[in-house]
Amino acid sequence: MKDYESPYSVTVIVPVHNRELTIQPLMESLQKLDYDRNKVEVIVVDGNSTDKTQEIVKKYPVKLIVEKRKGLNRARNTGIKSSKGEIIAFTDSDCIVPTNWITKIVENFKDPKVSCVGGSAKALDSDFISQYADNSVVRLMPFFTKREELNGVKPFFRHPAGCNMAFRRKVAEEVGYFDENIKYGFDEVEFTDRVCKAGYKMVLDPNVVVWHKHRSSLKDFLKQNFQYGKGSGLVLKRNKLKDSVSKWSLMSIIGFIIWMTVVGGTTFLTLTTSSSISLWILFGFTGLPMILLALVYGYRALQNKKFSRIVVFPFIDLFRVLSFCAGLACQVIKITQNPQTIS
Repeated sequence: MKDYESPYSVTVIVPVHNRELTIQPLMESLQKLDYDRNKVEVIVVDGNSTDKTQEIVKKYPVKLIVEKRKGLNRARNTGIKSSKGEIIAFTDSDCIVPTNWITKIVENFKDPKVSCVGGSAKALDSDFISQYADNSVVRLMPFFTKREELNGVKPFFRHPAGCNMAFRRKVAEEVGYFDENIKYGFDEVEFTDRVCKAGYKMVLDPNVVVWHKHRSSLKDFLKQNFQYGKGSGLVLKRNKLKDSVSKWSLMSIIGFIIWMTVVGGTTFLTLTTSSSISLWILFGFTGLPMILLALVYGYRALQNKKFSRIVVFPFIDLFRVLSFCAGLACQVIKITQNPQTIS
């Protein structure tokens, strides 16, 4: 194991495609890192952008690779295969990193059994949807309040986010690279799960932080969750309950089917009969969860004084869950009907 006085060499990989509006702030933040500059390599893998992204990137002392083949994970793998660093760190083109980002990452690798490190992702902007993403009952991105060392991926966002994760480069050669067939999300979770199953530890460190530009409109936010659902469904069909992600996906789709069946059935009975039982069942599956969520946000409002969230956040929660589960169901059905289209 190396002493901290002689730190690892680090490669930062940034996948990007048509991000002329966000790539410059990230490039600026990467120039201000407090880590030994001789041991930092930045690789930007551009997915054949048609805007000014490449022009902006060329202004900085980084390595630019143009990957004409589409796909986030293809870009990630291209970057890994072109890297020289012992540690590979990932962030996204719509993020900003603090000066101590790499320093805090490397501190966790002093233990030779640690091969994956994840940190928190906080909202870069203060718009309403970004604040929802950071303060909802289930956050959009992982956020950690204490350091944990885990032997596997756990529920409730106890795993790294793709915009703020790092691992030893040799691990990719051992367990395989990112799955290029997963195009919609959960790819980093699936990769981390393989790393942990190979016998390595994962660290989730609250001191490893990036600021991420979340979706600012409700339409884009729900579309993003729909895409995440599709990614979850793809992992389910490909891995067939062999990992944590596919098991969570199965439970999600079963719950979604049960909810849709009960709500649809009781709504029909409520509209066509005078049965009070169906009305109470409908309330139990829709109204009651909304009230419980409102109570949670109400308790939080006593501290943060954000009382509007009591009414609005539960409805966004509902539509968000439905968007995710709809994406999950659509992807499962699509793959089942036409499995040969996965390539």
